[in-house]
Amino acid sequence: MKQKYDITGMSCAACSANIEKSVEKLSGVKDINVNLLSNTMTVDYDEQKIDEKEIIKSVVNLGYGVNLEKENIKINELKNIKIRILISFIFLIPIFYIAMGHMAEWPMPAVLRGTENSLVYSFIQFLLLIPIIYVNRKYYIVGFSSLFKGKPNMDSLISIGSFTAIVYGIYAIFKIGHGLGHGYESVVIKYSRELYFESAAMILTLITLGKYFETISKGKTSEAISKLVNLAPKMASVVIEEKEIEIPVQEVKIGDIIVVKPGQSIPVDGVILEGETSIDEAALTGESIPVFKKAGDNVLAATINKSGFIKFKAVKVGNDTTLAKIIELVEEASSSKIPIAKLADKVSGVFVPIVITISVLAAAAWILLGYSVEFAISIGISVLVISCPCALGLATPVAIMVGTGKGAENGILIKSGEALEIAKSVDTVVIDKTGTLTEGKPVVTDIILKSLIFENELLILAASMEKASEHPLGQAIVEEALSRELTMKEVYNFKAVPGKGIEAEIEEKIYIAGNLQFMLDNNVDIKEFIYRVDSLAEMGKTPIYFASENKLLGIIAVADILKKTSKEAVKKLTSLGLDVIMLTGDNKRTAEAIKKQLGIKTFISEVLPQDKEKEIKRLQESGNKVAMVGDGINDAPALMRADVGIAVGAATDIAIESADIVLMKSDLLDVFYSIQLSKAVIRNIKQNLFWAFFYNSLGIPLAAGVFYTSLGWDLNPMFAAAAMSLSSLCVVGNALRLKFLKFKSHIDSQNDINNLLNSEIKNEKEEDKKMKKIMKINGMMCDHCSRRVEDALNALENVNAKVDLDQKIATIETANDIEDEILINTVTAAGYEVVSIE
Repeated sequence: MKQKYDITGMSCAACSANIEKSVEKLSGVKDINVNLLSNTMTVDYDEQKIDEKEIIKSVVNLGYGVNLEKENIKINELKNIKIRILISFIFLIPIFYIAMGHMAEWPMPAVLRGTENSLVYSFIQFLLLIPIIYVNRKYYIVGFSSLFKGKPNMDSLISIGSFTAIVYGIYAIFKIGHGLGHGYESVVIKYSRELYFESAAMILTLITLGKYFETISKGKTSEAISKLVNLAPKMASVVIEEKEIEIPVQEVKIGDIIVVKPGQSIPVDGVILEGETSIDEAALTGESIPVFKKAGDNVLAATINKSGFIKFKAVKVGNDTTLAKIIELVEEASSSKIPIAKLADKVSGVFVPIVITISVLAAAAWILLGYSVEFAISIGISVLVISCPCALGLATPVAIMVGTGKGAENGILIKSGEALEIAKSVDTVVIDKTGTLTEGKPVVTDIILKSLIFENELLILAASMEKASEHPLGQAIVEEALSRELTMKEVYNFKAVPGKGIEAEIEEKIYIAGNLQFMLDNNVDIKEFIYRVDSLAEMGKTPIYFASENKLLGIIAVADILKKTSKEAVKKLTSLGLDVIMLTGDNKRTAEAIKKQLGIKTFISEVLPQDKEKEIKRLQESGNKVAMVGDGINDAPALMRADVGIAVGAATDIAIESADIVLMKSDLLDVFYSIQLSKAVIRNIKQNLFWAFFYNSLGIPLAAGVFYTSLGWDLNPMFAAAAMSLSSLCVVGNALRLKFLKFKSHIDSQNDINNLLNSEIKNEKEEDKKMKKIMKINGMMCDHCSRRVEDALNALENVNAKVDLDQKIATIETANDIEDEILINTVTAAGYEVVSIE
């Protein structure tokens, strides 16, 4: 069983490391992960071997709080810290004023002036300190608890440092009382200056203030998750007994019929039953352009209905919606640990005992050198306070949280911190062709005509025949005809010839369609088109021949076309020095054609689905770090085998489950951005760790007084506390810079969209100004004929004509609507017959 807990009281990497070590020792615990940033603990355990109460007890015994049910712990923590800061400052200000007033010669009540009032002067400071100690008592509870268990942490350093100052201050009060009672004025004066209550108060207050700013900053790192959570609407309009009733989203069940009006958010995942609309999916995919949806299309929770009225059936609800899965993925990724993070945890675990030892040795050394106990204690406390390893503990989780959140905002879902780290080291990207590099379904690309037939005529005949066929290439032709709003004809005596083609009767004439062999079997002469067919094949297109009564009517070429951004994505990946390899089951000739279009150097063709994983393994055994990009069920083994598996968003569920990174937009450019994001996050973590180590390396010698004898530098404990808090804020601030990373896609801003729309409108207007006509001409036998017709037409004002001798047509563009009669007379005058004009 896997259970998540909220933990209170953690303040550094040593805290999280201590909890992990304590819980993982328990029998039955399979895996544990403690996240300092989100204050959570995830435990995978065997219910047969261990009870949940034992897990909770082991954490509580260390001095931390545990909540099983998820609460808004950050809000509660922030509220608690605010109260602590307010109380701390209310009492700190008078302590500081009293302690420093004598040196600064500030106005002071008579009862606090003079040697005779030293006991009142010192005892009032102690009384004012008590509330500060009380509201910040957690430092002592957790700090000393961890210290006594042999697992000291940041709180141990704070508690030892401030407690030492307090004990010494109490000792000073007794010495002042003894001096006043026995008339030892020099003793009274000496210890009145060595109270240290203001230092203890300042340490506790500044550390708490630093924690407040740190909590706010940590909150900003998880904004992406918060935004995602807030996207889902709270209510849904459900149709019950033909009435629309609003109910909480949590009560929506699978199969419910839901109504969504323009401007409203989709409450759960479903399938549209009625209506058409445009859906803004930017929140989930990062794609700024709304997507047109109609009956039968899927809709996702938290997306926005922009225009139409729709009814849809709930398919996924609650934690099964796409939004819920995305939130779960981002949370898991941000809470996961990567090797570089575990290094920081190990360092923090040994760092605290070393600091305590340095503190004691430094204080002892200064006493042995003849300096005052006050100076030695000041040195010891400064070393303890400035060395708190908060920055080390925050260095990794804040960067991972911000990085995964930034990815989610742009439709890149990173499922683990480990994937985020490995992605930067990838040197080979293997991309599946069908559905990943290409659209995944064939479309009509070319129509080549023969004999006396127009393009739409051939399409009507071809689509009418192919409609009865279930072949995907034939369906592409049917879809092309439907897109042109062509009306298909009745088909009789349909017959499919396996592996070759189809035959059918239309309007009492027999037509055949199929491959080259089928044409040869039916004695259809295709010699004239051989060179055109070879050219199509070289471009990776599949030609389908159409004929009637042994005469070729034309050829329709079909191909699975490349996605718009595939070429740019390959170019960008190559620019990073990566070896991009295309993996496909297609034949070598088709793969070669796609390779040329993309500019890919390497491809692996004719790969059976079950062999894709073997190809990835072979590349890995050659010493490559491999990322596999795919979308289908047959890609799942390869995705799992790869060092980093990347699934496109339109992928099957099993491919998404097998992948480490999911691209919601199905845009290959996001493979490039995923790797860029990985590099940026790991670079940020290394910067954070460097500054955390550098800071401590520099701060500890300064606090220990190494430079005191030569340069006169020493560090007051109050300034040490402020410096320690500042180091944590610097680390968090550096991580927050990741929020400003730019993800630029082919259309990535409103300006780009507007420019594109304006460009399209302009082109449309220009097209409107030009009239295009197709003229079918009889009588042209050679190039001389075609040139004569072309010259005659071009001699007309504002006419641009091109003649195709093979198809016996003239394509005419005019700047105004020239009458057909003028065009016909011009061609007739040249000695040729006009059959038709479209």
